[in-house]
Amino acid sequence: MIRAYKFLLRPTARQTAALGEMLRDHCSLYNGALQERRDAYRHTSKTSVRYGDQSAQLKEIRAFDPERQGRWSFSSQQATLRRLDKAFQAFFRRVKAGQTPGYPRFKGVGHFDTVTFPRDGDGCRWDSTPHDPQTRVRLQGVGHIRVHRHRPVEGRVRTISVKREGSRWYVVLDCDNVPAEELPSTGATVGIDMGVTHFLTTSDGEHVANPRFLQAMADELAEAQRHLAAFPRRTRQRTKRHRAAARKVARLHGKIRRQRADFHHKTARMLVADHDVIAHERLNTVGMTKSPAPKPDPEQTGSFLPNGAAAKAGLSRGILDAGWAQFLGILANKAESAGRLVVPVDARNTSRTCPECGHVAKENRATQAKFQCTACGFAANADHVGATNVLDRAGLALCVAA
Repeated sequence: MIRAYKFLLRPTARQTAALGEMLRDHCSLYNGALQERRDAYRHTSKTSVRYGDQSAQLKEIRAFDPERQGRWSFSSQQATLRRLDKAFQAFFRRVKAGQTPGYPRFKGVGHFDTVTFPRDGDGCRWDSTPHDPQTRVRLQGVGHIRVHRHRPVEGRVRTISVKREGSRWYVVLDCDNVPAEELPSTGATVGIDMGVTHFLTTSDGEHVANPRFLQAMADELAEAQRHLAAFPRRTRQRTKRHRAAARKVARLHGKIRRQRADFHHKTARMLVADHDVIAHERLNTVGMTKSPAPKPDPEQTGSFLPNGAAAKAGLSRGILDAGWAQFLGILANKAESAGRLVVPVDARNTSRTCPECGHVAKENRATQAKFQCTACGFAANADHVGATNVLDRAGLALCVAA
């Protein structure tokens, strides 16, 4: 199986400066290639420039600018051009499908944070000092960088990526032939119902509290954002105080993101360790957090009727803070590695269907937390009922598949 490993880098001051220059030059290469494609298509000949054409120019570009472009790995620059090519392929695919196209944009220096090396040993080398107990990764033009390797790496390293997150630097290893770590069978099955009041509720009646990391740091984050908003949004060069304010906001968001990911990993590991089959709702979080469409007032031109956007914003913020999509992705990956089965089921009416008599009605859910069937009078916690119905649907799906 394929697995990614992410480790914190501990570069020196000189290496940190070199890593920043590497990102800057790759960003310049990306923007230059994008500009060439735009200019070629705007020409009267409507010429199409593809990845092969731009990759063939790299040799001349590196010879013309040896201090910047010629300093870095040739294969990593090819990976940057492939990144642009994939952006154009996705753009044309959306155009053909009739979706919002989203033409590829120029990248600012602060928004280009990853450089990929397609093959270990070509411009980079993982564990470049095997004789030293301290793990290092060697990058062309930067040198041997210390790595905080907190767990062993298994399998064969295919690609190496260097990523900047705020003031931190990480190395991401993409490995294949990683052996699965199957856990012993428990014979237990469970259904889970995702929520906002409780992060999830199992079919066994257990609730996992929602930590609400964003809400816990909302006051500190709002103060930092107000301070950042006092500076001009568009300026040629930020002042020292402006840069410090931006770093503080980014640091707070990074802390929230890491706390949420840590909670998701631990919760998913708990479910995978205790159950052989895990069923969950198939959720469309993008649609659930989408802003409601405006309602024009037919009696007054240019006016709009209330559409519940304010109330919907609070629910959407709670869903995004819980991070359902990220959690379900982590759960699927851990289950595959442990030899467990994850079954997504249709989420419609899971909290409105009576598990006793099967009656489906909107009125069955008396409140957000209480379920009471209008047909047979069965009463229970609404989230527990939803998890029970999810497990029942998963059993039916497995029977049909068998």
